[in-house]
Amino acid sequence: MSIYLHDIPLDEARRRFDEALGEAGLGGVLGAETLPLDDRAVGRVLAEPVWARISSPHYHAAAMDGFALQAEATFGAQPASPVTLLYGDRVQYVDTGDPVPGWANAVVPIEQVEPLDAAGKVETEHPRQPHAIRLRQAARPWQHIRPLGEDIVATSLVLPAGHVLRPVDLGAIAACGHTEVTVARRPKVAILPTGTELVPIGTDPQPGDILEFNSVVLAAQVRQWGGEPTRFPISVDDFDLIRSRVAEAARAHDLVLLNAGSSAGSEDFSARVVESLGTLLVHGIAVRPGHPVILGLLQVEGRAVPVIGVPGYPASAALTGEIFVEPLLARWLGRAPHRPPVLKAHLTRKLASPAGDDDYVRVAVGKVGERWLAAPLARGAGVLTSLVRADGIVVVPRGLQGYDAGAAVDVRLYRQPHELESTIFAIGSHDVILDLLAQFLSAHDRRLASAHVGSLGGLVALRRGEAHFAGSHLLDPDSGEYNLAYIRRYLPGVPVVVLGLVEREQGLMVLPGNPKSIRSLEDLAREDVTFVNRQRGAGTRVLLDYHLQRLGLAPEQVSGYAQEEFTHLSVAAAVATGRADCGLGIPAAAQALGLDFVPLFRERYDLVIPREHAESPLLAPLFAVLADEAFRAAVMRLPGYDLGPMGKVIATLP
Repeated sequence: MSIYLHDIPLDEARRRFDEALGEAGLGGVLGAETLPLDDRAVGRVLAEPVWARISSPHYHAAAMDGFALQAEATFGAQPASPVTLLYGDRVQYVDTGDPVPGWANAVVPIEQVEPLDAAGKVETEHPRQPHAIRLRQAARPWQHIRPLGEDIVATSLVLPAGHVLRPVDLGAIAACGHTEVTVARRPKVAILPTGTELVPIGTDPQPGDILEFNSVVLAAQVRQWGGEPTRFPISVDDFDLIRSRVAEAARAHDLVLLNAGSSAGSEDFSARVVESLGTLLVHGIAVRPGHPVILGLLQVEGRAVPVIGVPGYPASAALTGEIFVEPLLARWLGRAPHRPPVLKAHLTRKLASPAGDDDYVRVAVGKVGERWLAAPLARGAGVLTSLVRADGIVVVPRGLQGYDAGAAVDVRLYRQPHELESTIFAIGSHDVILDLLAQFLSAHDRRLASAHVGSLGGLVALRRGEAHFAGSHLLDPDSGEYNLAYIRRYLPGVPVVVLGLVEREQGLMVLPGNPKSIRSLEDLAREDVTFVNRQRGAGTRVLLDYHLQRLGLAPEQVSGYAQEEFTHLSVAAAVATGRADCGLGIPAAAQALGLDFVPLFRERYDLVIPREHAESPLLAPLFAVLADEAFRAAVMRLPGYDLGPMGKVIATLP
């Protein structure tokens, strides 16, 4: 049995919520307000249609500087047999925007007219009030005239209700005679973070403390979607305190977002608070991430106020906003809910999913060759960086257990497709230099999206056409050379350029002061030393296995050999938090987390680039950055790097 009230499908949860809102009279626009017609109206949603009070233009207006006349009087005019008309009752000069005389039905631009004086010579002193004009081309009826109502006719619909106002819309509203505009009232949304473990942003967190930033994200979402957010102070896990603050929030707001405390732990009070103040409609939805969502309706001082219990993990909180808050605000504002652009892309790896949930998977998106690719990002509900790096969402519907690698999927995009066409897809070995590279490439209108799957994984991705380049540092035990033997083995027949990036140190990252006096790989066999490893296929793992073999040490002799991480920084974090005594990595990662470093080896880290991409305009900025002195200086400020190979072609294969 579910630990929640009832873990129900997403569609059922929406139905219950929508029915309750409808019965409470909260199924439409909450109210309207009138604003002066100025820049403050931009982005607001029209609560009423705008009908034209006057026509635009509201008279026949000259569209050019020239002479108003009757077109029929010019018929027959040709270059060799011009027509001459006396200036006066039936020929009159007008500027652009002037009313056209009632007897005129055409305007001839001044540059097409020869003004004449009384002697029949070209008038130079008063060309706009000549004695006569000579025309060598006939005018068409109503040429260069903006007739009354050409743009807007009085009483016609200018903009419908539900329209989100843009700057140009304000001009149209003004042109048809309005000085004010009636827009939907912005819904007021209270955001209440709860949890004894939470501390405000700006606090130096201690072990066990969690910086409270979900309310910042939720408030920004609410404002972006047209609401007015109010962030309440953190409430510790106390039922009476949370209940009091929820009641207070409901009195002055249209929606309450109660963040965290929605699971079933001993200090998770959100569901009980909602029940005590109204009706608990839903507690638990079959959505991943975001199972413990609460939907309810509060009754405070005779008012019905919806409440959404938002899970505490960042990814779950943000997704709950997208699934429930945005559509609700759209309804209350009278606009259509957001419909993201959808792109068909192919998965770069197999995607497993629980069959009972609608699984929302964050992906990075790039175009390699002619194919759009979607690379699944880290799945954890608490993985905030996956929200930042995500280009879109792939939804695996309930009933499916995932998709195979290469499967075509629909990606609901967070970015426009044209932005993604400037994305460089890198899959392979991790190095902190890639973050620097991404920073410098952004100045060249390029985005670097990197996935850290290890050197071997990067070569496999290149073979499948899923990346523009791969970072690699694979040592061949037989030749002592880096990368080339593996490229020949894994990319047979694929033309590639092997571009040097850096030489770097590898060594053991240890706690400050090296309390266990770890000096070499031999120390990994000690009973009092716990190690954290890189994943299978990583160049660092290959390097470790090579040297363990040379020392005659079996993996079974290394405590923690099977404990794997996917990046140097993750290994450093494991050491810094005491999960391990040491791990093999680079000095820049050790420095980032305040660890000591025991240097052991030097290795070359290369970029393996299929020739078709190396010669493409997309990757041209990559070569420019590698030659950029500012980039090189930034790398040199990091410990453990030698720039000797940077930008040099190590080999072209085959």
